[in-house]
Amino acid sequence: MGNNNEIVVNQSIFRIGCVLSVNGRDVRVKVDTQKNLSHIIYKGSLVKNITVGGYIKIIKGFSAIIAKVESEQVTEDSSQNEKSYSSYESKIYRILGVSLLGYLDSDRFVKGVKELPLIDNECFLLSNDEFIKIHRFVSKDTDKTITIGTLSSDSFMPISLGVNRLFSSHIGVFGNTGSGKSYTLAKIYRELFESYKNSQNFSNNSRFLFVDFNGEYSGVDVMVSNKKIYNLSTRAKKDTLPLPKETLLDLDMLCIFASATEKTQRPFISRCIEFEKYIQDEYHFKNLLKKYIIEILCMSDKQKSELLLDYVEQIVPKRIDENTGEETGLRSDVAFHDTNWYYYIAGSGHAYQNNIKNTSIDGNSNYEFAKGTLYYQQAEQYTDPDNFIEKFIKVMYLRLIRDLLDNRAMNEHIAPAINKLKSVINDIEKLLDFTDNRDFWDGRNIAVINLNDANQDAKKMIPLLIAHHLYKDHKKKKDDELSYLNIIIDEAHNILSYQSNRESDTWKDYRLEVFEEIIKEGRKFGVFMTIASQRPSDISTTIISQLHNYFIHRLVNDEDLDKVGRSISYLDRVSKESLPILSTGVCVIAGQLTEMPIVVQIDEIEKKYIPKNETIDIVSRWS
Repeated sequence: MGNNNEIVVNQSIFRIGCVLSVNGRDVRVKVDTQKNLSHIIYKGSLVKNITVGGYIKIIKGFSAIIAKVESEQVTEDSSQNEKSYSSYESKIYRILGVSLLGYLDSDRFVKGVKELPLIDNECFLLSNDEFIKIHRFVSKDTDKTITIGTLSSDSFMPISLGVNRLFSSHIGVFGNTGSGKSYTLAKIYRELFESYKNSQNFSNNSRFLFVDFNGEYSGVDVMVSNKKIYNLSTRAKKDTLPLPKETLLDLDMLCIFASATEKTQRPFISRCIEFEKYIQDEYHFKNLLKKYIIEILCMSDKQKSELLLDYVEQIVPKRIDENTGEETGLRSDVAFHDTNWYYYIAGSGHAYQNNIKNTSIDGNSNYEFAKGTLYYQQAEQYTDPDNFIEKFIKVMYLRLIRDLLDNRAMNEHIAPAINKLKSVINDIEKLLDFTDNRDFWDGRNIAVINLNDANQDAKKMIPLLIAHHLYKDHKKKKDDELSYLNIIIDEAHNILSYQSNRESDTWKDYRLEVFEEIIKEGRKFGVFMTIASQRPSDISTTIISQLHNYFIHRLVNDEDLDKVGRSISYLDRVSKESLPILSTGVCVIAGQLTEMPIVVQIDEIEKKYIPKNETIDIVSRWS
């Protein structure tokens, strides 16, 4: 620490006072007189003088301890006689309350308390070099940096963040509407994409998914030009998300969509998934359907068979009258003999001869009778629907027919789950594509899902589906195949809130469990999340507490301030108290990324790349 001693000896201008008391990490410093200017000129450059929020260096032997000023007060020295002072002002001196942060070790700043200062240890301002050292947030010399702004209190001090520390972590960006939250999110990723725009390894080994609820990042050039944009809509079909059908054939996911009960409907849906795998192709499905029609027409239970024939009509193609073009029913050629309890061809005059109650299913008369019905004829015309989920619903009806024939299920328990799933078909058809022949990333490594034109159900369903799929896909990869995935969610309270009353508790719990697993376990598989929200109090505490780095803009709501204060251990008292009065575009950066919380003014983004979230100028519009 020879350099520090030279500063003490040769640069007395930097001295501000000495240690007055020590209480753990809290230290009080008595300030020398003549230290009330805002800046000191040293070797032709400005050095910022001591202020609340600033930093000092305490010299203890050969150690240089770094502390942050958290409070300041003026006191009067009453230990001397009045006559010993030349003026009243000479009795007054300043007391600084400082908190220890770390120490200087050679050319770097190390966070943590290695040793405590002693009474009368001298205190100094930091030189520019030392100031730069404690604001150099890079883990290794080989780490790349991005510059996102300057210190709010010193516009001459640029703030550069280490790419490795920042992006190999979960990130939280919080702030009230209009505080600059979305702008900061865009700035962080704009700088990253610009830094690696010519790197082929970056393109090949990283993926960034933006979930955009309000269309802020979906402009052609917002943040970066070379990205895949999915503009989704539940009003009219626009883009569709390509997903493998296995994404939908997830038991938990289907049970959520169908609002399935735990004891009856969930086991049925599980059987449907296995049944779908068992059915090899369209030909196999058609043969099973025809076989079940024969069994139904053999039944003597009219009420049950009528119900099953209704389900058959849900599977087979609609029968259209060639003359009128209208849909006709399939029941017209089949009648039930109420005395002898069997079906027969209506109007044939041969009811007795058509009695198949006691005929084996494989018997010729049975087959001939069924083959003559419209049900069987329409079954012969069956083809698989192009839409996968529509096909799966037909599989569910076929499975329900089999279960009812085997007395394995009760209709009133199972049918509501199928009807619920049918109700979401229209939205799913407009949003998802299960054809298995499209690349989700479309040859790029950045994708934006624009949900601005989607309804509330879709805004909850789509992020869950895609995040769950991408995370499961990453978990399957071996160590040598692992690539980087970052899921960025702006307005995250839309899907990470535990206070929603518009959905069932089961759906809410599953949704939170999926994202909580990603944020707790994703690091092992190269999966990270960045969430931005104007209401951190609405977001699951588990998710907030698992974030590593925070960019906190102005927050004024007491619940939000309390949530941030309780969940984020990296914030000091001064930083917490400054949150309600931060200017637009200014944020507190805290977490593993920085050695201590810092207040930063975010730099501007080139106009071409800024997100589409500006507050409207009402004066110009009204003039």
